[in-house]
Amino acid sequence: MNILKRLICSPFVNNVSKQYIFKPRSYSNKRNINILGIETSCDDTGCAIINSNGKLLSEVCHSQNLMHLRNGGIIPDIAQDLHRTYIEPTVTKTLQEAKLTMEDIGAIAVTLKPGLPLSLAVGMKYAKHLGRRYNKPIIPIHHMQAHALVARMHHDITFPFLVLLISGGHCLLAVVQDVDHFQLLGESMDSAPGEVFDKVARRMKLRNVPEYSQMCGGQAVETAASKATNPHMFKLPLPLSEYRDCNFSLNGLKTSVMFHLFKKEVEHNTVAHELIPEVNDLCAAMLMATTRHLVHRTQRAMEFCKENKLIPEERQQLVVSGGVACNNYIFSALQMLCNETCYNIYRPYPKLCTDNGVMIAWNGLEKWNKGLDIVTDFSSLDIEASSPLGESLIEQVRAAKIATKLMKIKLSI
Repeated sequence: MNILKRLICSPFVNNVSKQYIFKPRSYSNKRNINILGIETSCDDTGCAIINSNGKLLSEVCHSQNLMHLRNGGIIPDIAQDLHRTYIEPTVTKTLQEAKLTMEDIGAIAVTLKPGLPLSLAVGMKYAKHLGRRYNKPIIPIHHMQAHALVARMHHDITFPFLVLLISGGHCLLAVVQDVDHFQLLGESMDSAPGEVFDKVARRMKLRNVPEYSQMCGGQAVETAASKATNPHMFKLPLPLSEYRDCNFSLNGLKTSVMFHLFKKEVEHNTVAHELIPEVNDLCAAMLMATTRHLVHRTQRAMEFCKENKLIPEERQQLVVSGGVACNNYIFSALQMLCNETCYNIYRPYPKLCTDNGVMIAWNGLEKWNKGLDIVTDFSSLDIEASSPLGESLIEQVRAAKIATKLMKIKLSI
């Protein structure tokens, strides 16, 4: 916990910048500016302010996690109601902590895609309200692009780089050529890792263990796996092992875990509230199988980038982001892959891996510096529940049929 606190804590800057008067045709990255970021794509109401030097001035996030844990999952109507309740106080508190007013804000960055439509609509409407009231431009943000770019806030990462985005709603590989230029190499064909962890943790009844009662599914699975005494007890399949592409599929693995869980429940005659004695070992087996799948698809993506010269060999970089990037077992396995392939590996600070307003403000600053997507006609802005990430190279990857010698992961739980 001390390591986590040290990673995520950064001092606030309390000096107030000079007022910026908006002039539609005179954008300049030399002008001092504060970017207000608003994030409401799913179940967290996030807000942050970053200045033109990339300094975080303040950040506030209202999490709905405990509410949705009690409901057994995210209910869109409830998420929307909570966003409506907390969006204004969250933005107000963010301004107060930065010792700024809306007059000191140069532009408003807001997530418009992809995400839960009811949640996205709250952020969009409030951003438009602020933009009209205070005459500020809006910078629309793609949620997954923001996840990919936020690691640049604290690390020296230059374009281009390879990114693996793993979360509760997404699992994809892409080459980031520039702030607005993404080349998609692979994506999830069904359930994302975070979603699988959440569903399996719920079915395993991990919430009945006091230690895990307030953890998300992924964190509970990782913690339980660390206590395994026989992590190789269960044999689980490697997804898509016969397919020479970079796509992901975890539904088959989830079904296999559920099958083993059901067998053990019958064997031990467990009652409704009880956990099977082998629950830690089954969590470990699932975590290891998921990790192998992620590593092997990333390995093929690296080979494709090499063959097609998408990333210079003298500066090979992998960014791992999204909520599941917080999983240290998965990240350690990816570090092993990078050591073998001469890649430098990075991930955002743990607090910035999950949904947050900081990544939205940072993406807004990156776009502002390049004069991209600075919108004053708000009628052109709308939400999108689903949105592809840039240019798709998935068919080219599949056609290349790159054979890879699968790396053996020698990493103890």
